[in-house]
Amino acid sequence: MKIRTLKNRILLSFLAVNLVLAAGVFCLGYWVIHKQLFQKTQQQVNRYLDSARTFYVSEIETIGMRMNLATYEGDLEKLKDRLELDYLYRIPTDEVGHCESRIVQYAFAHKTPAGGSRLISPEELKRMPLQIQERARVAIQTPSCSKQDDLTFLNGAMTKEYAIPIQNQSGRIESIAYGGRIINRDYSFVDKIRLLVFGDEQFHDKPVGTVTIFQGDTRISTNVLDEKGHRAIGTCVSQEVYNSVIRQGQRWHDRALVVGHWYKSAYEPIRDIEGNIIGILYVGILEEQLTYIAARILVLFLMAVAAALVLAGILAFVLAGSISRPITHLLEATQKLAGGDLGHEVPSETTLIELNQLATSFNEMSGQLEQRETSLKISNEKLAELNKSYLDLIGFVAHELKGMLSSAVINAYSIRDGLLGMVNFKQKKAVDSICRNLDYLDATVKKFLNLSRIEREKLEINKQPFSLRTDVFDVSLQTFSKLIEDKHMKVVNQMDPSIRVNADQDLMQIVSNNLVNNAAKYGAEGGQIRLSARQENGRVEVEVYNDGRPIRPDEMTMLFRKFSRLDNPDKKKVKGTGLGLYITKQILEAHRGDIRVEPQEHGNAFIFHIERE
Repeated sequence: MKIRTLKNRILLSFLAVNLVLAAGVFCLGYWVIHKQLFQKTQQQVNRYLDSARTFYVSEIETIGMRMNLATYEGDLEKLKDRLELDYLYRIPTDEVGHCESRIVQYAFAHKTPAGGSRLISPEELKRMPLQIQERARVAIQTPSCSKQDDLTFLNGAMTKEYAIPIQNQSGRIESIAYGGRIINRDYSFVDKIRLLVFGDEQFHDKPVGTVTIFQGDTRISTNVLDEKGHRAIGTCVSQEVYNSVIRQGQRWHDRALVVGHWYKSAYEPIRDIEGNIIGILYVGILEEQLTYIAARILVLFLMAVAAALVLAGILAFVLAGSISRPITHLLEATQKLAGGDLGHEVPSETTLIELNQLATSFNEMSGQLEQRETSLKISNEKLAELNKSYLDLIGFVAHELKGMLSSAVINAYSIRDGLLGMVNFKQKKAVDSICRNLDYLDATVKKFLNLSRIEREKLEINKQPFSLRTDVFDVSLQTFSKLIEDKHMKVVNQMDPSIRVNADQDLMQIVSNNLVNNAAKYGAEGGQIRLSARQENGRVEVEVYNDGRPIRPDEMTMLFRKFSRLDNPDKKKVKGTGLGLYITKQILEAHRGDIRVEPQEHGNAFIFHIERE
């Protein structure tokens, strides 16, 4: 057994404990990053696929809505252009049996408009205009999973189509009008879905979020890029995806190699009006970005752990020395401490006055200092932990709710607006209630996200000149127009569009939304909302007035407090978090501005100042 000095033993023990703790913390961090980043992203991709499918179906319904509003007595070619269709035909009912479109046959058989996706045969495609034939001509770049290896180009094309029965004056169906948009090389369509679902984020010149539509197993419209930076049309899905989606008709979601790059992916079948699988809808998130983010987080995490180890080593070295020196000089106390008698006091009866004084002072002070330090440390740790938990909870919950709300809002509004099928009055009333609650929840989440940024002192100000009316307040009035109309309120916007300010436009949009929303929510039924602005001494003074109960003097101090709401019996049913005016005040003060309220005879005016351009 190797004998070490007490100082070295203490130092090595501290380092060993720190190394074990560091390894455990690093493993835990790696597991949390992997679970939260990669697994949550895969779950999010599944929700993105639902959103993409909703948009795909709504596109078909939009075609049908436009066609239902059109008349078919004039020039069909001009009508086709106005309806933004690739083709538009009108055939008499006695020719329906010879029409290759199952959608047309379905509409005629059921005497009702019908829409969906279908495949256009090569023979039918040859009868269409040349530009459509050229668009539909997709060269096959990779071997097909369907084993049609002899094909160099896709057969036919895939389309989104709608058919409408046309009745004569006697109510008898005399013809069928049908038209559609070819999906082959329709890049604007998939780009629109990508922009709606993922935004326009790029990573190393490649889109992070991607959307693809397959005809069979072959890409015909996509924003996935190949190695040359071109859209990877003509490439095929993997055999595993083909077997699951095309052959078995199931949704497939997992990590997938897409044109040489790994994506968190989700695929589902596209079916025609008879339920036959004719293609695939795909969404995916580039895994390179996730790996890059995870690597950076792990490197930063490792650097933090390494820095903590170095600091712990220095502290351990200092602590070991401070402990070993007095113990070395006081052998009897060292032996008793080594034996576990921690309550032992250092003898103070020696021949050295300084040592006696030190021992006496130590014996008197050690217990009190240790007790105080322990108490303060515990209290400070609890306070710091509570404060951090509060901020983390606000930010985390609000961020998670925001991601989940996006899909819920889209789906709820799609149902309410009839994009997923007709709803009856009772259903619409229920869905309206859901939409209102989702809107309130969305606004609440945004307020908590803003509150989290303010509390963490991460409210970054990016100033730029813009028009206060055109770029901010007009947007807010449009956003809350339904609420204003429901309360039969009149808006008088006296703001001069030429008045420009120098501020953060996104943050000022939050200020505008809060003030306009408050004016609409708490204003009197049938009252007035009045907006005005004027320039003074290098600043702009903005006034947002609404009719309503004037605020009493004793309520003034409560207005701009966090989570504070006025006790107004008339507005008990009005929902609110008590954060809007608090966040507004913080944003304006961050811009070196101010805000106040001035009660007037029939209402209240909120007045703030901001730096002009």
